[in-house]
Amino acid sequence: TLGTQTDYRDGEAQTDPCSPEYVVPSGSVPELLTLATLTWGRGLPAGLAEVEMIERAREKRAWEATLPAMNNASQIAKRRKMMDDMERKEWAFREQEIEKLQEVRLEVLKKLLWRREKNQNELDAKRLHDHWQNHQKAKEEKIKKIQHDCALMLRKLIAKRKNVFGKLERRDIIKEYTDFASQIYAPLSRIGYFPDNHSECYVVKNFYLNTFAGLCELEASLPDSVTQLKIKAPKPKYTTTKTGFIKRSARLEVELAQVHQALLEKKNKVKEPKKPLRFLEKVEKPVPRPPTPILEKPSIEEEETELAVICLQKLLRGRAIQNMMFEGKKKRLELIRELRTTHALQEDGQLLLKAEEQMTLALQQQHDLQMHKLSSVESHLAREEGRVLANIFDFLSKELVRLQEERKIHAFVMLAERQRRMREAEESGRRQVEERRRQEEDEIFKQAREGDCTIDSYLEDIILSGMEITAEEQAREEIQRMAVEINDIAYEMESRRTRLQSEEIVAELVYDFLIPEAEKMSIREKVRQSQRKHIYAAHQIIHRGIE
Repeated sequence: TLGTQTDYRDGEAQTDPCSPEYVVPSGSVPELLTLATLTWGRGLPAGLAEVEMIERAREKRAWEATLPAMNNASQIAKRRKMMDDMERKEWAFREQEIEKLQEVRLEVLKKLLWRREKNQNELDAKRLHDHWQNHQKAKEEKIKKIQHDCALMLRKLIAKRKNVFGKLERRDIIKEYTDFASQIYAPLSRIGYFPDNHSECYVVKNFYLNTFAGLCELEASLPDSVTQLKIKAPKPKYTTTKTGFIKRSARLEVELAQVHQALLEKKNKVKEPKKPLRFLEKVEKPVPRPPTPILEKPSIEEEETELAVICLQKLLRGRAIQNMMFEGKKKRLELIRELRTTHALQEDGQLLLKAEEQMTLALQQQHDLQMHKLSSVESHLAREEGRVLANIFDFLSKELVRLQEERKIHAFVMLAERQRRMREAEESGRRQVEERRRQEEDEIFKQAREGDCTIDSYLEDIILSGMEITAEEQAREEIQRMAVEINDIAYEMESRRTRLQSEEIVAELVYDFLIPEAEKMSIREKVRQSQRKHIYAAHQIIHRGIE
């Protein structure tokens, strides 16, 4: 009437099935006793192989029941023939079992080869894809370089086409300053001007702006009108003067408002559909264009003369500009000296810059030392990791060899155990038959002893004992011969195993044991990191509520 709940499952608390004691009545041999060698986990619960073994044992008992008796000398040849036939059938059955085992091993080997070929194909496809990606990158880089060279050559051709005859034009400063897209306002970096270079020289460094004491002093020197603002209401603008004339700014504002209104109307104006023509209209032909003037090609001598005059003009203008520079230098010599003296006063600033430069160099050396230490630590860690991995692989390879040997020994033990069970079942049936026969013979012997003991019974006893001894010796020789054959087969399988199969087994062990363990560790770390945020938030809420 009560229910309980434990920490164990039913499967964990389940014990082996109970085997109670039994009593066999005299004169009866139950068939169930032939299966006494089968225990839980070793043959029980019975599978297809055990059922087949039981059926073969029944057939064997039925066959033994059909054997002729040993006391009849005329039936000995028939008995020997039937026993030989039965032995041949048993050997054929054993050959079939060995063939089945070989087929299972062949299927496993085929699956391993197929898996290895699949992995190799995937690796080849990945390598081919990487090779193709590298070629694509090289191709894109070549295309970019060709496009860059093409743009450069096009710019050169456009510049040459602007001045086909090689005439030099005077610089128009007014035009350059009126055009906001000229080199004055937006110089090109390919010409050699980089506006961002040396921009730190334009930074204003002032004591009153860069230090807190300077700011306090500057704030104290400012009048109250700067810190305490007084807002005055704006006065309305008068568009007319005292004499009654409209100001120019007012007229401009009115004109701008009119223009803006006209633009809005034009923008928002809806196009009217074209009306059909009521009368024919005359289409006037356009005025023919005048003929294109043709420039006469100058002679080679005139071109050479013009180019020589242009070169002379360049030299004269350059010399004149140089003379003007020297004259200006002489005129402003005192100003130049004054500027040099002011630059001499900036030596303190230069010393500060040198000190900062030395500090940055020291920091850089310290950073290099730290990086060197980090690289050495990483190299040591990599060495230790390699040593640990080598020990792990060595241990796995030894474990693999040990597991293979264990499996081989277990297979031999299972085969021997199975053969022992079969022989014990056969021997138990044979022993029961012999015991029954011995009881009959004892009864006959007793009856004969009561009367006259014949020499036939005596000879039969001698023949039976001799047959038992010979059967025991033959069974022992046959067991030894089968053990030698099984041992030879095992050594031959071990010698046929290649290095590739060993590597595949090691790779499977690494893939089945090492990689899943590393993935589990990484997943646990991720879960721990994700849970830490929630724990931290819960702690904050709890502490806040306590406070």
